[in-house]
Amino acid sequence: MIYLDYQATTPLAPEARDAMLRWLDGPDGMGFGNPHSPHRYGRQAAAAVDLARERVAALFPPGGRVIFTGTATEALNMALLGNEPARAGKACAISAIEHSAVHETAARLAGGRHIIPVGENGLIDANAEWPEDTGVVSVMQVNNEIGTIQPITEIARRAREAGAFFVCDAVQAAGKLDIPMADAIAISAHKLHGPKGIGALWLREGVELAPLITGGGQEDGLRSGTLSPALIAGFGAAAKLAKERMIADREHIETLWAKGRQFFSDWTLNGSEEARWHGNLSIRRDGLDVARLMSDCRNVAFSAGSACASSSVEPSRVLRAIGLDAKLAKTTIRLGFGRYTTGEDLEEAAAAINAAALAQGA
Repeated sequence: MIYLDYQATTPLAPEARDAMLRWLDGPDGMGFGNPHSPHRYGRQAAAAVDLARERVAALFPPGGRVIFTGTATEALNMALLGNEPARAGKACAISAIEHSAVHETAARLAGGRHIIPVGENGLIDANAEWPEDTGVVSVMQVNNEIGTIQPITEIARRAREAGAFFVCDAVQAAGKLDIPMADAIAISAHKLHGPKGIGALWLREGVELAPLITGGGQEDGLRSGTLSPALIAGFGAAAKLAKERMIADREHIETLWAKGRQFFSDWTLNGSEEARWHGNLSIRRDGLDVARLMSDCRNVAFSAGSACASSSVEPSRVLRAIGLDAKLAKTTIRLGFGRYTTGEDLEEAAAAINAAALAQGA
C-alpha cells in the first residue's frame, strides 16, 4: 500500500523506534524507571528526558523552554487558556483556517473569538485588522489541509507591538522549516517521524502560564504527571534527525512536488502554489465523488481533507474559508508525501487516482 497522508501522521523513523526501545525495557532491564525518582533507575530516565528536551528545543528559536505535553492539541489549549491576556478577558484573534484545537479553544475565552479571513490563496493579510482589545493572536505557520504558509514573522511583530500574546501552531512546520519567534509554539512528535502521544509547548523566555493539569508539579509546574521516557526519547531522536536532514528532506520534497504537479496537471490546486509547504498537494476536480474515489483506490492511503475531522459530513471549514462552496469543497483530495515517499510511489498512486477519476467521468 502506498502512503500519501503525511499531514495526518508520518511514518515512525527507525532511529526514533530504536531510541524508544531502550526505555521500554532495555538490555539492562532499567528502562522502565520513573524519571522523577531519585534513585539510579530514575536518574537514568531523567537523563534521557533531558537529552531529548535539548534535541526538541533545537527545532525552536533560541531563548525559550520546552514543556512536554501529550499532544499538540493539549499544548495549544495550555497556551490559549493558561496565559494572562486570556484570563483578563481580552479578545482572541485567529485565522479562519486554524486547526480545531485553536478554533474551538479560542471560542471558550472570555473575550470571544475574532476570525481573521484568508484570501482565495489561503493566506491572511499580514496587515489585517483585529479588535483593539485583542490580548491573544493565534495563527498557524503551515496549514494542515491546504499547506499554505502564513506570514508569521510579520504577524508576530504586529502582535508584539499591540501588546498581544502570540501563539503559533507549528505542527506542520516543525522539522521542515525554521520556526519564527512567538510567545508560545506548539508541535507534535508524530508529524515529524516521531511517536504518537507526545507533543511540546515552547515558551519564550519570561512567559509564564497557569497550569491546566495540576498535581505533582512536573514540567515547571505547568503539566503535572509522570513523563514517558520512551515517548520523549523517540521524540528527541526524531527531532535530531529532522534537524540534520532538513535540507535533504526539503530537496526531496521539491522533487516529489514537481512530479505531483505533472501527474495531476489537469486538477485544480487549492491555495497558493508558492507560499506553501510542497509536501502537501491539495487538489480538486469538478464532478469528483471523493468517497467513491477512495473506495476505488484502496491501495493508496490519502485524505479527503483533514484527518482530524474525517468523520464529519460537513464540508471543510478551511476550504470554505478560501471561497469554495460545499459542492467544490467535497471534490477535494489531499496528498501528503515526505521523507520515505519515492517517485515511483507517487507515480503509481497518481495513475490509480487519475484512472479512477476518469472512470467516474470527472
